[in-house]
Amino acid sequence: MHLSTIALAGAAMMAATTAEARTLDLATPADALTISRKMACSVRDNAPVVFHWTGRAYSRVPGEADRHIFDVEGMNIRQCVTVNDPKQGAGYRLVSRELMFYLDPKTGAVLDRWTNPWTGEAVPVLAVANDPVNQRPVFERDLKGEPFRIANARVSGEWFMMPLEVPLFYPDPLGGAYQDYVGGKYHAMEIFDFAARRSTVLDSRTDTADAVVGWVRIADWLPWMKMGGRAGTMVINATGNMLPGFDSLPDAMKQRIRADFPAYMTAPPGDDSRPNETSWTVFKKQVDAERAAAKR
Repeated sequence: MHLSTIALAGAAMMAATTAEARTLDLATPADALTISRKMACSVRDNAPVVFHWTGRAYSRVPGEADRHIFDVEGMNIRQCVTVNDPKQGAGYRLVSRELMFYLDPKTGAVLDRWTNPWTGEAVPVLAVANDPVNQRPVFERDLKGEPFRIANARVSGEWFMMPLEVPLFYPDPLGGAYQDYVGGKYHAMEIFDFAARRSTVLDSRTDTADAVVGWVRIADWLPWMKMGGRAGTMVINATGNMLPGFDSLPDAMKQRIRADFPAYMTAPPGDDSRPNETSWTVFKKQVDAERAAAKR
């Protein structure tokens, strides 16, 4: 092909791309799905991105002042794949692994042991290492035929904002078989406030958003803290942002992951069918394994 032909073809392609560029419309289910996917990952299949966050964890106990007990630093490495359903239309599925360290609030060092200030006992710290943390597929329509929409999303000036509340109330993996009768179910609230520049979210030509997030978690004590039935909850407040991949994480975190959690350098495969893990299921497996080993 002659250079002049290549130049003409390139110019035609650029013109076509410009003609196709448009502003995505939140009111259109297909566009809303694309916006949701950009905020979560990438519109390109199997293109990994990372969310990284830092923050603080506090105790809240009736009758005493809140205590700043940890700092936290975490990451979630993820990717999305396109899925289709004959009834629900086009959609996507997100697969991920999630890791979070608890840090000494004075030194910033990763905690491997922690002295419980209420009991005085030194306990091993179990980092959040949940593999996988996958989401159910999201489609243009739900099973009732209702179109997909992003609740409470809005555009203000140059910003696109997307709040999300996730109330959690389900049987505790560490509880017994009678939680409906005597209580003990896991009870938490996760609050995410996502935002990104509208130019990266609403432009049909972009693959992903320059998303930032505020994250608040209100939840029961972590099981490794050995708090027993002590009254109180934990509140974690953190901020984070989307990164283009593992190599963009802070050096200290990358070193720790390479040494102790190498699986978290990549996202799970798009067809991952394993059940999701939580800090509670991971802790239960660890305790069960330790008890089984002690009986041998």
